Amino acid sequence: MNGRIERSLPVSLWRMAGVLAAAVALGLLIGGLAWWLLAATTGLLVQLLWRLREYGLWLQGGSRRIGIDDSGIWGALYRIPVLRQRRELSRRRRLVQLLRAFRTTAAALPDATVVLDESGAILWFNAAATRLLGLSYPQDLGGHFSNLVRSPRVTRWLEGSEWSESLTDVPAPADDALRLGLRIIPYGRSQRLLVARDMSKLMQLEQMRRDFVANVSHELRTPLTVVHGYLDLIEPDQSPELEPILMELRTQSRRMTQIVEDLLTLSRLEAQDSLPEERIPMQSVLQTLKREADALSMGRHTITLLLRTDANLNGSPKELHSAFSNLVSNAVRYTPAGGRIEIAWELRDGQAVFAVSDTGQGIAPSHLPRITERFYRVSSSRSRDTGGTGLGLSIVKHVLQLHQARLVIDSEVGVGSTFSCVFGAERVSVATASEDAG
Repeated sequence: MNGRIERSLPVSLWRMAGVLAAAVALGLLIGGLAWWLLAATTGLLVQLLWRLREYGLWLQGGSRRIGIDDSGIWGALYRIPVLRQRRELSRRRRLVQLLRAFRTTAAALPDATVVLDESGAILWFNAAATRLLGLSYPQDLGGHFSNLVRSPRVTRWLEGSEWSESLTDVPAPADDALRLGLRIIPYGRSQRLLVARDMSKLMQLEQMRRDFVANVSHELRTPLTVVHGYLDLIEPDQSPELEPILMELRTQSRRMTQIVEDLLTLSRLEAQDSLPEERIPMQSVLQTLKREADALSMGRHTITLLLRTDANLNGSPKELHSAFSNLVSNAVRYTPAGGRIEIAWELRDGQAVFAVSDTGQGIAPSHLPRITERFYRVSSSRSRDTGGTGLGLSIVKHVLQLHQARLVIDSEVGVGSTFSCVFGAERVSVATASEDAG
Protein backbone atom coordinates (compact mmCIF):
# COMPACT_ATOMS: atom_id res chain seq x y z
CA MET A 1 0.00 0.00 0.00
CA ASN A 2 2.87 2.37 0.82
CA GLY A 3 4.46 1.32 -2.48
CA ARG A 4 1.38 2.53 -4.38
CA ILE A 5 1.72 5.98 -2.83
CA GLU A 6 5.46 6.11 -3.50
CA ARG A 7 4.88 5.16 -7.14
CA SER A 8 2.13 7.78 -7.49
CA LEU A 9 4.17 10.69 -6.08
CA PRO A 10 6.45 11.18 -9.16
CA VAL A 11 3.40 11.36 -11.45
CA SER A 12 1.76 14.07 -9.35
CA LEU A 13 5.04 15.98 -8.99
CA TRP A 14 5.63 15.93 -12.80
CA ARG A 15 2.15 17.38 -13.32
CA MET A 16 2.77 20.22 -10.86
CA ALA A 17 6.18 20.87 -12.43
CA GLY A 18 4.56 20.96 -15.88
CA VAL A 19 2.02 23.62 -14.81
CA LEU A 20 4.72 25.77 -13.19
CA ALA A 21 7.00 25.39 -16.25
CA ALA A 22 4.17 26.56 -18.54
CA ALA A 23 3.60 29.60 -16.29
CA VAL A 24 7.32 30.45 -16.44
CA ALA A 25 7.38 30.08 -20.24
CA LEU A 26 4.34 32.36 -20.69
CA GLY A 27 5.86 34.92 -18.29
CA LEU A 28 9.09 35.00 -20.27
CA LEU A 29 7.30 35.28 -23.62
CA ILE A 30 4.55 37.71 -22.69
CA GLY A 31 5.97 39.31 -19.58
CA GLY A 32 4.70 39.43 -15.97
CA LEU A 33 6.49 36.27 -14.76
CA ALA A 34 5.49 36.81 -11.12
CA TRP A 35 1.80 37.14 -12.01
CA TRP A 36 1.87 33.99 -14.12
CA LEU A 37 3.55 32.01 -11.26
CA LEU A 38 1.00 33.40 -8.77
CA ALA A 39 -1.86 32.43 -11.06
CA ALA A 40 -0.45 28.92 -11.57
CA THR A 41 0.12 28.40 -7.83
CA THR A 42 -3.36 29.72 -7.03
CA GLY A 43 -4.88 27.39 -9.60
CA LEU A 44 -3.00 24.38 -8.16
CA LEU A 45 -4.12 25.33 -4.62
CA VAL A 46 -7.76 25.74 -5.67
CA GLN A 47 -7.61 22.33 -7.41
CA LEU A 48 -6.07 20.78 -4.29
CA LEU A 49 -8.78 22.21 -2.02
CA TRP A 50 -11.52 21.09 -4.43
CA ARG A 51 -10.18 17.56 -4.58
CA LEU A 52 -9.81 17.43 -0.78
CA ARG A 53 -13.49 18.44 -0.49
CA GLU A 54 -14.52 15.78 -3.01
CA TYR A 55 -12.37 13.19 -1.21
CA GLY A 56 -13.94 14.04 2.14
CA LEU A 57 -17.46 13.77 0.71
CA TRP A 58 -16.52 10.43 -0.89
CA LEU A 59 -15.18 9.06 2.41
CA GLN A 60 -18.32 10.15 4.27
CA GLY A 61 -20.46 8.35 1.74
CA GLY A 62 -18.59 5.11 2.42
CA SER A 63 -18.65 4.18 -1.27
CA ARG A 64 -16.56 1.19 -2.37
CA ARG A 65 -16.45 2.58 -5.93
CA ILE A 66 -13.29 4.46 -6.87
CA GLY A 67 -14.22 8.13 -7.23
CA ILE A 68 -11.52 9.02 -9.75
CA ASP A 69 -9.55 7.17 -12.39
CA ASP A 70 -6.15 8.71 -11.87
CA SER A 71 -2.66 7.21 -11.90
CA GLY A 72 -1.38 9.96 -9.61
CA ILE A 73 -1.49 10.36 -5.88
CA TRP A 74 -5.22 11.12 -5.85
CA GLY A 75 -6.00 7.86 -7.59
CA ALA A 76 -3.87 6.06 -4.98
CA LEU A 77 -5.67 7.81 -2.12
CA TYR A 78 -9.02 6.67 -3.54
CA ARG A 79 -7.84 3.11 -4.06
CA ILE A 80 -6.42 2.63 -0.50
CA PRO A 81 -9.79 2.82 1.37
CA VAL A 82 -11.43 0.68 -1.31
CA LEU A 83 -8.83 -2.06 -0.88
CA ARG A 84 -9.21 -1.89 2.91
CA GLN A 85 -12.99 -2.11 2.64
CA ARG A 86 -12.75 -5.12 0.37
CA ARG A 87 -10.36 -6.88 2.76
CA GLU A 88 -12.58 -6.06 5.74
CA LEU A 89 -15.62 -7.34 3.87
CA SER A 90 -13.80 -10.57 3.04
CA ARG A 91 -12.75 -10.97 6.68
CA ARG A 92 -16.30 -10.39 7.88
CA ARG A 93 -17.63 -12.97 5.46
CA ARG A 94 -15.14 -15.53 6.79
CA LEU A 95 -16.15 -14.72 10.37
CA VAL A 96 -19.83 -15.09 9.52
CA GLN A 97 -19.13 -18.46 7.92
CA LEU A 98 -17.19 -19.59 11.01
CA LEU A 99 -20.00 -18.37 13.29
CA ARG A 100 -22.60 -20.23 11.24
CA ALA A 101 -20.48 -23.38 11.32
CA PHE A 102 -20.07 -23.05 15.11
CA ARG A 103 -23.81 -22.60 15.63
CA THR A 104 -24.57 -25.55 13.39
CA THR A 105 -22.11 -27.72 15.32
CA ALA A 106 -23.34 -26.53 18.73
CA ALA A 107 -26.96 -27.08 17.71
CA ALA A 108 -26.15 -30.68 16.74
CA LEU A 109 -24.58 -31.48 20.13
CA PRO A 110 -26.63 -33.87 22.29
CA ASP A 111 -25.54 -31.95 25.41
CA ALA A 112 -27.32 -28.75 26.39
CA THR A 113 -24.96 -25.80 25.89
CA VAL A 114 -25.71 -22.37 27.41
CA VAL A 115 -23.54 -19.25 27.19
CA LEU A 116 -23.77 -17.09 30.34
CA ASP A 117 -22.37 -13.66 31.03
CA GLU A 118 -20.73 -12.55 34.27
CA SER A 119 -24.08 -11.99 36.04
CA GLY A 120 -25.51 -15.34 34.93
CA ALA A 121 -27.73 -13.97 32.16
CA ILE A 122 -28.28 -16.23 29.14
CA LEU A 123 -26.62 -15.01 25.95
CA TRP A 124 -27.18 -18.07 23.75
CA PHE A 125 -28.24 -21.72 23.97
CA ASN A 126 -28.60 -24.65 21.59
CA ALA A 127 -31.59 -26.87 20.76
CA ALA A 128 -30.64 -29.49 23.36
CA ALA A 129 -31.05 -26.86 26.10
CA THR A 130 -34.73 -26.67 25.19
CA ARG A 131 -35.13 -30.43 25.56
CA LEU A 132 -33.07 -30.89 28.74
CA LEU A 133 -33.37 -27.54 30.54
CA GLY A 134 -36.74 -26.32 29.27
CA LEU A 135 -35.37 -23.06 27.82
CA SER A 136 -37.46 -21.32 25.15
CA TYR A 137 -36.11 -19.25 22.26
CA PRO A 138 -36.14 -16.24 22.15
CA GLN A 139 -38.13 -15.61 25.34
CA ASP A 140 -35.40 -16.82 27.72
CA LEU A 141 -32.53 -14.90 26.11
CA GLY A 142 -31.27 -12.34 28.61
CA GLY A 143 -32.95 -14.09 31.55
CA HIS A 144 -30.96 -15.36 34.52
CA PHE A 145 -30.32 -19.08 34.43
CA SER A 146 -30.95 -19.53 38.17
CA ASN A 147 -34.40 -17.93 37.79
CA LEU A 148 -35.38 -20.15 34.87
CA VAL A 149 -33.96 -23.40 36.30
CA ARG A 150 -35.29 -23.19 39.84
CA SER A 151 -33.14 -25.36 42.08
CA PRO A 152 -31.49 -24.16 45.34
CA ARG A 153 -28.67 -26.65 44.77
CA VAL A 154 -27.97 -25.31 41.27
CA THR A 155 -28.21 -21.71 42.49
CA ARG A 156 -25.63 -22.28 45.25
CA TRP A 157 -23.35 -23.99 42.75
CA LEU A 158 -23.62 -21.13 40.24
CA GLU A 159 -22.96 -18.51 42.90
CA GLY A 160 -19.76 -20.27 43.95
CA SER A 161 -16.38 -19.56 42.42
CA GLU A 162 -15.05 -23.14 42.28
CA TRP A 163 -16.33 -24.83 39.13
CA SER A 164 -13.66 -27.47 38.80
CA GLU A 165 -16.14 -29.96 40.27
CA SER A 166 -19.21 -30.76 38.19
CA LEU A 167 -22.71 -30.97 39.68
CA THR A 168 -24.31 -34.39 39.32
CA ASP A 169 -27.73 -35.96 39.87
CA VAL A 170 -29.69 -32.80 39.05
CA PRO A 171 -33.35 -33.41 38.04
CA ALA A 172 -34.04 -32.05 34.56
CA PRO A 173 -36.52 -29.13 34.70
CA ALA A 174 -38.20 -30.38 31.54
CA ASP A 175 -38.47 -34.02 32.72
CA ASP A 176 -38.02 -35.22 36.31
CA ALA A 177 -37.17 -38.72 35.03
CA LEU A 178 -33.94 -37.38 33.53
CA ARG A 179 -30.86 -36.80 35.68
CA LEU A 180 -28.34 -34.22 34.54
CA GLY A 181 -24.68 -33.54 35.14
CA LEU A 182 -23.78 -29.83 34.99
CA ARG A 183 -20.37 -28.40 34.25
CA ILE A 184 -19.16 -24.79 33.86
CA ILE A 185 -16.24 -23.78 31.63
CA PRO A 186 -15.03 -20.17 32.08
CA TYR A 187 -13.79 -18.49 28.90
CA GLY A 188 -13.34 -15.09 27.28
CA ARG A 189 -13.95 -11.99 29.36
CA SER A 190 -16.00 -13.16 32.36
CA GLN A 191 -18.16 -15.42 30.21
CA ARG A 192 -19.10 -18.97 31.12
CA LEU A 193 -20.15 -21.98 29.10
CA LEU A 194 -22.59 -24.24 30.93
CA VAL A 195 -22.85 -27.80 29.63
CA ALA A 196 -25.64 -30.11 30.82
CA ARG A 197 -25.43 -33.82 29.98
CA ASP A 198 -28.08 -36.50 30.37
CA MET A 199 -26.61 -38.87 33.00
CA SER A 200 -29.74 -41.01 33.47
CA LYS A 201 -28.43 -44.20 31.86
CA LEU A 202 -25.04 -43.88 33.51
CA MET A 203 -26.64 -43.38 36.92
CA GLN A 204 -28.92 -46.38 36.34
CA LEU A 205 -25.86 -48.50 35.56
CA GLU A 206 -24.12 -47.14 38.67
CA GLN A 207 -27.15 -47.99 40.78
CA MET A 208 -27.22 -51.50 39.30
CA ARG A 209 -23.55 -51.89 40.17
CA ARG A 210 -24.13 -50.77 43.76
CA ASP A 211 -27.12 -53.08 44.13
CA PHE A 212 -25.14 -55.98 42.69
CA VAL A 213 -22.20 -55.44 45.04
CA ALA A 214 -24.50 -55.03 48.05
CA ASN A 215 -26.54 -58.15 47.19
CA VAL A 216 -23.49 -60.32 46.48
CA SER A 217 -21.75 -59.13 49.64
CA HIS A 218 -24.86 -59.82 51.69
CA GLU A 219 -25.26 -63.31 50.21
CA LEU A 220 -21.60 -64.13 50.89
CA ARG A 221 -21.94 -63.21 54.53
CA THR A 222 -23.78 -66.38 55.60
CA PRO A 223 -21.55 -69.00 53.91
CA LEU A 224 -18.43 -67.22 55.12
CA THR A 225 -19.76 -67.23 58.67
CA VAL A 226 -20.43 -70.97 58.40
CA VAL A 227 -16.96 -71.69 56.97
CA HIS A 228 -15.30 -69.56 59.61
CA GLY A 229 -17.26 -71.30 62.38
CA TYR A 230 -16.35 -74.81 61.22
CA LEU A 231 -12.69 -73.84 60.91
CA ASP A 232 -12.72 -72.67 64.52
CA LEU A 233 -14.16 -76.05 65.57
CA ILE A 234 -11.32 -78.03 64.02
CA GLU A 235 -8.60 -78.73 66.57
CA PRO A 236 -5.11 -78.85 65.03
CA ASP A 237 -3.96 -81.13 67.89
CA GLN A 238 -5.64 -84.11 66.25
CA SER A 239 -3.75 -83.58 62.99
CA PRO A 240 -0.57 -81.55 63.60
CA GLU A 241 0.40 -81.80 59.93
CA LEU A 242 -2.75 -79.81 59.03
CA GLU A 243 -2.01 -76.91 61.40
CA PRO A 244 -0.32 -74.64 58.76
CA ILE A 245 -3.20 -75.28 56.36
CA LEU A 246 -5.83 -74.52 59.01
CA MET A 247 -4.06 -71.29 59.99
CA GLU A 248 -3.96 -70.15 56.36
CA LEU A 249 -7.63 -71.05 55.87
CA ARG A 250 -8.62 -69.09 58.97
CA THR A 251 -6.55 -66.08 57.88
CA GLN A 252 -8.08 -66.04 54.39
CA SER A 253 -11.63 -66.58 55.69
CA ARG A 254 -11.21 -63.61 58.06
CA ARG A 255 -9.84 -61.53 55.20
CA MET A 256 -12.79 -62.44 52.95
CA THR A 257 -15.17 -61.59 55.79
CA GLN A 258 -13.50 -58.19 56.18
CA ILE A 259 -13.72 -57.53 52.43
CA VAL A 260 -17.45 -58.35 52.49
CA GLU A 261 -17.99 -56.04 55.48
CA ASP A 262 -16.08 -53.22 53.76
CA LEU A 263 -18.08 -53.69 50.54
CA LEU A 264 -21.34 -53.50 52.50
CA THR A 265 -20.08 -50.35 54.24
CA LEU A 266 -19.22 -48.75 50.90
CA SER A 267 -22.61 -49.66 49.41
CA ARG A 268 -24.36 -48.15 52.42
CA LEU A 269 -22.31 -44.94 52.22
CA GLU A 270 -22.88 -44.56 48.47
CA ALA A 271 -26.64 -44.93 48.93
CA GLN A 272 -26.79 -42.10 51.50
CA ASP A 273 -27.01 -38.38 50.83
CA SER A 274 -26.38 -37.38 54.43
CA LEU A 275 -25.58 -38.82 57.84
CA PRO A 276 -27.07 -38.24 61.31
CA GLU A 277 -24.91 -35.66 63.04
CA GLU A 278 -24.00 -34.77 66.59
CA ARG A 279 -21.26 -32.98 68.45
CA ILE A 280 -18.16 -35.18 68.65
CA PRO A 281 -15.73 -34.65 71.58
CA MET A 282 -12.50 -34.97 69.63
CA GLN A 283 -10.18 -35.36 72.62
CA SER A 284 -11.75 -38.65 73.66
CA VAL A 285 -11.92 -39.83 70.02
CA LEU A 286 -8.24 -39.10 69.50
CA GLN A 287 -7.26 -40.83 72.75
CA THR A 288 -9.18 -43.92 71.57
CA LEU A 289 -7.39 -43.83 68.20
CA LYS A 290 -4.05 -43.60 70.01
CA ARG A 291 -4.85 -46.69 72.09
CA GLU A 292 -5.94 -48.61 68.99
CA ALA A 293 -2.71 -47.66 67.20
CA ASP A 294 -0.59 -48.77 70.17
CA ALA A 295 -2.41 -52.11 70.30
CA LEU A 296 -1.97 -52.69 66.56
CA SER A 297 1.69 -51.61 66.61
CA MET A 298 2.59 -53.78 69.64
CA GLY A 299 5.55 -51.53 70.43
CA ARG A 300 7.09 -51.63 66.96
CA HIS A 301 6.60 -47.89 66.32
CA THR A 302 6.83 -44.57 68.11
CA ILE A 303 3.29 -43.15 68.07
CA THR A 304 2.68 -39.52 69.05
CA LEU A 305 -0.62 -37.69 69.59
CA LEU A 306 -0.59 -33.91 69.02
CA LEU A 307 -3.65 -31.97 70.23
CA ARG A 308 -3.06 -28.44 68.92
CA THR A 309 -6.67 -27.31 69.49
CA ASP A 310 -9.53 -28.12 71.85
CA ALA A 311 -12.14 -27.61 69.10
CA ASN A 312 -14.72 -30.33 68.50
CA LEU A 313 -16.42 -31.51 65.33
CA ASN A 314 -20.01 -31.82 64.17
CA GLY A 315 -20.64 -35.05 62.29
CA SER A 316 -21.37 -38.76 62.50
CA PRO A 317 -19.27 -40.30 65.32
CA LYS A 318 -19.46 -43.85 63.98
CA GLU A 319 -18.50 -43.04 60.39
CA LEU A 320 -15.78 -40.52 61.28
CA HIS A 321 -14.21 -42.92 63.76
CA SER A 322 -14.20 -45.56 61.02
CA ALA A 323 -12.49 -43.16 58.59
CA PHE A 324 -9.91 -41.95 61.12
CA SER A 325 -9.23 -45.51 62.27
CA ASN A 326 -8.60 -46.58 58.66
CA LEU A 327 -5.94 -43.89 58.24
CA VAL A 328 -4.26 -44.76 61.56
CA SER A 329 -4.24 -48.52 60.91
CA ASN A 330 -2.84 -47.94 57.40
CA ALA A 331 0.00 -45.89 58.88
CA VAL A 332 0.82 -48.68 61.35
CA ARG A 333 0.64 -51.43 58.73
CA TYR A 334 2.72 -49.66 56.07
CA THR A 335 5.41 -48.18 58.36
CA PRO A 336 8.43 -50.42 59.00
CA ALA A 337 9.35 -51.34 62.59
CA GLY A 338 11.17 -48.52 64.35
CA GLY A 339 9.32 -45.85 62.35
CA ARG A 340 7.36 -42.87 63.69
CA ILE A 341 3.64 -42.17 63.42
CA GLU A 342 2.07 -38.84 64.34
CA ILE A 343 -1.67 -38.25 64.89
CA ALA A 344 -2.52 -34.53 64.87
CA TRP A 345 -5.67 -32.44 65.41
CA GLU A 346 -5.46 -28.72 64.67
CA LEU A 347 -7.09 -25.66 63.12
CA ARG A 348 -5.76 -24.13 59.89
CA ASP A 349 -7.33 -20.88 58.67
CA GLY A 350 -10.54 -21.72 60.52
CA GLN A 351 -10.72 -25.24 59.10
CA ALA A 352 -10.35 -28.37 61.25
CA VAL A 353 -7.66 -30.81 60.15
CA PHE A 354 -7.16 -34.41 61.29
CA ALA A 355 -3.77 -35.60 60.01
CA VAL A 356 -1.87 -38.87 60.21
CA SER A 357 1.83 -38.77 59.29
CA ASP A 358 4.21 -41.70 59.01
CA THR A 359 7.79 -42.48 58.02
CA GLY A 360 6.84 -45.36 55.75
CA GLN A 361 7.82 -46.13 52.18
CA GLY A 362 5.89 -43.22 50.68
CA ILE A 363 3.75 -43.20 47.53
CA ALA A 364 4.89 -42.22 44.05
CA PRO A 365 3.07 -39.19 42.53
CA SER A 366 1.68 -41.34 39.69
CA HIS A 367 -0.40 -43.35 42.19
CA LEU A 368 -1.89 -40.44 44.17
CA PRO A 369 -4.79 -39.58 41.79
CA ARG A 370 -6.12 -43.16 41.97
CA ILE A 371 -5.20 -44.25 45.46
CA THR A 372 -8.76 -43.76 46.81
CA GLU A 373 -10.29 -46.06 44.18
CA ARG A 374 -11.61 -49.33 45.51
CA PHE A 375 -9.15 -52.24 45.28
CA TYR A 376 -6.47 -49.97 43.78
CA ARG A 377 -3.05 -51.07 44.99
CA VAL A 378 0.27 -49.25 44.84
CA SER A 379 1.92 -52.66 44.53
CA SER A 380 0.37 -56.05 43.90
CA SER A 381 1.50 -57.57 47.19
CA ARG A 382 1.78 -54.62 49.57
CA SER A 383 -1.83 -54.63 50.82
CA ARG A 384 -2.19 -58.41 50.90
CA ASP A 385 1.00 -58.84 52.94
CA THR A 386 -0.26 -56.43 55.58
CA GLY A 387 -3.81 -57.75 55.68
CA GLY A 388 -5.51 -54.83 53.93
CA THR A 389 -8.62 -55.14 51.77
CA GLY A 390 -7.88 -52.29 49.34
CA LEU A 391 -11.14 -50.54 50.36
CA GLY A 392 -10.07 -48.46 53.36
CA LEU A 393 -9.20 -45.22 51.56
CA SER A 394 -12.32 -45.51 49.41
CA ILE A 395 -14.39 -45.67 52.61
CA VAL A 396 -12.50 -42.65 53.97
CA LYS A 397 -13.23 -40.66 50.81
CA HIS A 398 -16.98 -41.41 50.91
CA VAL A 399 -17.26 -40.61 54.62
CA LEU A 400 -15.53 -37.26 54.09
CA GLN A 401 -17.73 -36.43 51.08
CA LEU A 402 -20.81 -36.96 53.25
CA HIS A 403 -19.29 -34.42 55.68
CA GLN A 404 -18.44 -31.95 52.85
CA ALA A 405 -14.77 -32.52 53.68
CA ARG A 406 -11.80 -33.55 51.56
CA LEU A 407 -8.80 -35.86 51.81
CA VAL A 408 -5.39 -34.30 51.10
CA ILE A 409 -2.45 -36.65 50.55
CA ASP A 410 1.18 -35.51 50.71
CA SER A 411 3.74 -38.23 50.12
CA GLU A 412 7.37 -38.63 49.13
CA VAL A 413 8.94 -41.94 48.24
CA GLY A 414 11.44 -43.01 50.87
CA VAL A 415 10.38 -40.26 53.30
CA GLY A 416 6.79 -40.96 54.30
CA SER A 417 3.19 -39.81 53.86
CA THR A 418 0.68 -37.47 55.47
CA PHE A 419 -3.06 -38.06 55.09
CA SER A 420 -5.12 -35.00 56.11
CA CYS A 421 -8.90 -34.81 56.54
CA VAL A 422 -9.89 -31.15 56.07
CA PHE A 423 -13.29 -30.04 57.42
CA GLY A 424 -14.98 -26.73 56.71
CA ALA A 425 -15.33 -24.04 59.37
CA GLU A 426 -19.08 -24.70 59.59
CA ARG A 427 -18.34 -28.11 61.19
CA VAL A 428 -16.03 -26.76 63.90
CA SER A 429 -17.46 -26.24 67.38
CA VAL A 430 -15.84 -24.92 70.56
CA ALA A 431 -15.35 -27.41 73.38
CA THR A 432 -17.47 -26.91 76.50
CA ALA A 433 -16.13 -26.90 80.08
CA SER A 434 -17.65 -30.31 80.79
CA GLU A 435 -15.98 -31.80 77.72
CA ASP A 436 -12.64 -30.31 78.70
CA ALA A 437 -13.00 -31.74 82.19
CA GLY A 438 -13.85 -35.17 80.78
